Amino acid sequence: MITALSLARRGVGNTWPNPSVGCVLVREGRIVGRGWTQPGGRPHAEVLALAHAREAARGATVYVTLEPCNHQGESPPCTEALINAGVAKVYAAITDPDKRVSGTGIQRLRDAGIWTEVGFEEVAARQINEGFFRRIHEGRPYITLKTATTLDGKIATRTGESQWITGPGARSAGHFLRAENDAILVGSGTVAADDPTLTCRLPGIDNGRRPRIVLDSRLRLPIESNLVKSIAEAPLWLVTKSDHSDDAISAYENQGATVIRVGTDEADLLDLNQVMAELAGRGLTRILVEGGGILTASLFKLDLIDQIAWFRAPTLLGDDGKAAVEALDISQLVDMRRFERIYYAEFDGDGLEILARRR
Repeated sequence: MITALSLARRGVGNTWPNPSVGCVLVREGRIVGRGWTQPGGRPHAEVLALAHAREAARGATVYVTLEPCNHQGESPPCTEALINAGVAKVYAAITDPDKRVSGTGIQRLRDAGIWTEVGFEEVAARQINEGFFRRIHEGRPYITLKTATTLDGKIATRTGESQWITGPGARSAGHFLRAENDAILVGSGTVAADDPTLTCRLPGIDNGRRPRIVLDSRLRLPIESNLVKSIAEAPLWLVTKSDHSDDAISAYENQGATVIRVGTDEADLLDLNQVMAELAGRGLTRILVEGGGILTASLFKLDLIDQIAWFRAPTLLGDDGKAAVEALDISQLVDMRRFERIYYAEFDGDGLEILARRR
């Protein structure tokens, strides 16, 4: 199962709207087949592992990181493939929360006479597909905030200079985080300040399924921006107010962008809960937020940040620098947002803390 989990991690950030699953077939103490979910969610891990094993699948034991699917989609259910292949046993790490499966896959295998158990390495399996579970249970993606700051939590000087606070090693690690997420999200202020491209620039990474999402209530994104000019390399989604004219929208759509209209909150700002529900409805399970202090604070206030990837350089800017998180209106310590460190690393003196939300 540990091997199957390592295979599942290969697909993280590239299989949405499906989960990333790993599968290993063992016969007579030897691995005879293995597979993991491919880009876009097809083929499934079990299908690839069975194809790898061929005739050796008959009588084999299957280790799979998520309950095999039991519904007809773009391809037949994996339960059917396992039954037809004649496997003897199935160990599944965790039950699939999708109501089309949710226990029926396990039961179908048992009804077919295949010895089947569930609940092996369940915590690790849930962590790999936390975004998929969050979308099913809460109707929103799993949100990771990525920020790079000085020791005193500043992301730029008072004049807006921010490139670069951290060094090349930390920035490469930041691109790895992009590769692990379905999409990258920023606010229009970040685009105005930095004119980023927001692609993952690690060797061998295909950005064709990784949308860059801009929250742009006033449609201020310049047509000549790097984001628009790189649409052929990676999709661009603009999220804006629902009351813009068709002409204003079509200016971006004609360039190949997808424009998503949502409602506003009491302050006439984009309703972030609605934004996240809309993005989940389009299949996204994991989003990396690389926005500025205002967007970050807004997400914290709504408890939408699940994890923080905080890069910190051993430098100081002082109180006139731009803060990573704007005011949260907290007057009592009991109301602080609390996280726990789950990982730490260093890159040429820059630190990286991964912190998970305490719930």
